[in-house]
Amino acid sequence: MLLLAWSLVLSAASAQETQTAPAAGKPLNVGVYVSPPFVMKNGAHYSGMAIDLWEATARPLGLSYSYREYPTFEALIEAVRRGEASVAVSNLTITKDRVERITFSQPWYDAGLRIMVAERGGAGFWQVLGGLERAGHLRAMAWLATLILVATLVLALFYRRFDTTFPDRWHEGLAESFYEVMSVATSGKVTRPNALGWIGRISGGIWMVCGVAVIAYVTSSVTSVMTALTLTHQINSLADLPGRTIGVRGGSVAENYSNDLRLATQAYRSIDEAVAGLGSGEIAAIIDDAPVLEYYAHTHVKSPLSVVGPIFHPDKYGFGFHHGDNLSHTITLQILELQESGELEALRRKYFGNER
Repeated sequence: MLLLAWSLVLSAASAQETQTAPAAGKPLNVGVYVSPPFVMKNGAHYSGMAIDLWEATARPLGLSYSYREYPTFEALIEAVRRGEASVAVSNLTITKDRVERITFSQPWYDAGLRIMVAERGGAGFWQVLGGLERAGHLRAMAWLATLILVATLVLALFYRRFDTTFPDRWHEGLAESFYEVMSVATSGKVTRPNALGWIGRISGGIWMVCGVAVIAYVTSSVTSVMTALTLTHQINSLADLPGRTIGVRGGSVAENYSNDLRLATQAYRSIDEAVAGLGSGEIAAIIDDAPVLEYYAHTHVKSPLSVVGPIFHPDKYGFGFHHGDNLSHTITLQILELQESGELEALRRKYFGNER
């Protein structure tokens, strides 16, 4: 009986060890989420800082593994939680909610969130038109256009009666009158100042004053609207985001943080999709991990993109493991060794240079 009990204890211990350590010869299923420059994909090949770091930690342990891609951070975390994936490799931020579901390794990168916006050349025609309408200037300009047409007709009738040199044909007379009105309205110049002698001089002076006033009003209203549009569309920090739709990656810390701030968000599966939404005007800005946004802007210099504002919501990246998996402890020791030897810092400089 004693021998049987001892054999049962050994069997249970052996079964537990089998659950908490990878089976000999059986390759690990390494889950990845593509997020340049930490995880990048070229055909069937994966690269990036997180991939390089994982391979540097797995190599001394003699681990065999294969990569499996997941569409979002959340899908990757759930795969590890269920035991479908042995480890999560990406720029996976360590949070309280995630720690409750999976185990993290030693943090290997300090990061945070930043904002990326599109550099727009200025306010477009329809934006200016909409701004004029909202400010009430468009209605005033419509009245000015009506007055110009009325003035054209009145001036034509006036000149036909009192100016013998005025064209007899109606279409020619209206054209001459319209040219006179627009000349006054745009340049303040009267084309027929001597038509009626001193009366023509006085009326011409009055017309010039009116024309200068009209030009000043139109110029100032358009300028003020364009300035307001430029200031309104500027985004430099979190304080400028309320009331706008913000692009985030689904299941990311940026999405959770934006929702906590009650910002209107649009979730995308990748940074490329988010940038496309930014370019089309579907969203006003993108909130994402600072190194991801900085790397994207740096590698897409032809795209009108800017990363603005300081880093906020600082966080750290780590590899994720299933709860109870001793591999997390083993990989942590390898990360600490790489950190102490300077190899981790060298790996960081490989992808980000000397800038932090």
